Amino acid sequence: MFGYRVPAPDEAMLISGGKRGMGTAPFRVVTGHGAFVLPVFRKTRFLTLAMCEAEVDETCVTKQGIALTVRAVIAFKVGNDTESIVNAGQRFLSDQDQMSILTGRIFAGHLRSIIGSMTVEEIVTERQKLATEVLETSKAEMATIGLTVDSLQIQSIDDGQTGYIAAMAAPHKAAIQRQAQIAQAQATQASVQAQQEAERNQAEYARQTAVVRAEYSAEVDRAQAQAAQAGPLAQAHATQEVLIAQTELAQRAAELRQQQLVAEIVKPAEAEAERIRVLATAEANRMKVQAEAAASYDRVALDRMLIDQLPQIVKEAAAGLAGANVNVLNGADGLGEIAAGLVGQGLTILDSVRQNLGSPQARSAEKEHGRRVVGQGPIEIE
Repeated sequence: MFGYRVPAPDEAMLISGGKRGMGTAPFRVVTGHGAFVLPVFRKTRFLTLAMCEAEVDETCVTKQGIALTVRAVIAFKVGNDTESIVNAGQRFLSDQDQMSILTGRIFAGHLRSIIGSMTVEEIVTERQKLATEVLETSKAEMATIGLTVDSLQIQSIDDGQTGYIAAMAAPHKAAIQRQAQIAQAQATQASVQAQQEAERNQAEYARQTAVVRAEYSAEVDRAQAQAAQAGPLAQAHATQEVLIAQTELAQRAAELRQQQLVAEIVKPAEAEAERIRVLATAEANRMKVQAEAAASYDRVALDRMLIDQLPQIVKEAAAGLAGANVNVLNGADGLGEIAAGLVGQGLTILDSVRQNLGSPQARSAEKEHGRRVVGQGPIEIE
């Protein structure tokens, strides 16, 4: 639209000419919206509100008199409030690049001032403290020219050829190197151990693989051997079963033959033996009865014969005494005693013969003697 102007989001529109809405400022500030600007009567300029950057590369002397080259970067911009925009517009509107140059110079002066009150050790080890102090000391001055600092970064601190920072860092560097060497040794040891472990694992895997292959090969060989032996084993088992059946059949045949032999030979033989034993016992009993009867008959006959022969025995004994030289001391009594003695001797002989007739030998002798007596006549006594 004719006469209507709108600033960019990161710009402030400065309208000069006229007095309405400007107050004490030499121009009217418009941000975030548009405004009607009368041509010829009003003049419009734009001030950037975007972030700007300034670099500082300054040689500073520390409290110890050691020169340090400090490099820093400052991020700044024009403040968002109307006062800051007015202050910045009055100073930098015609040449906005001067904001970076002026900001760098301001911070260089503050860096020299603050570093001069610090030691190298403090500067090196407490960079954030240095940046904070520089920001605090420059804040009021930057606000006067309408600028605000968002950040200050110390990029590097260099002592040139003095070697102070290197000497200060030497113990730490040596300790770090030692730690690095120890860490490297530990890493190497861990790497070697890991490699050895990997080799052991590989060897163990190879061993297990070989064992599994050997077991598989052995199992295959066993299966093949069993398959090859299956036929002969089956034939052998069949032959063995046939032999067992034949053996059982032979045993049954032998048992049957034994039973037949027992029935045909042993039992008849036992029966025959029993019959013979019974017959023998009966014959023995018969012969015993006959012998006892014969012995009894012979004893009676012998007794009768002895009784018949006793007078003759006594007579013969008396005849023997007739020619003997016998002195009779008691007369008739003495002669009677001799005769009685002869008769007693005859009776004694008769009893002895009777007692001996109980044995088979005696009975045989009696029979023989009886035959002799019967055949030869009276017994002769010398």
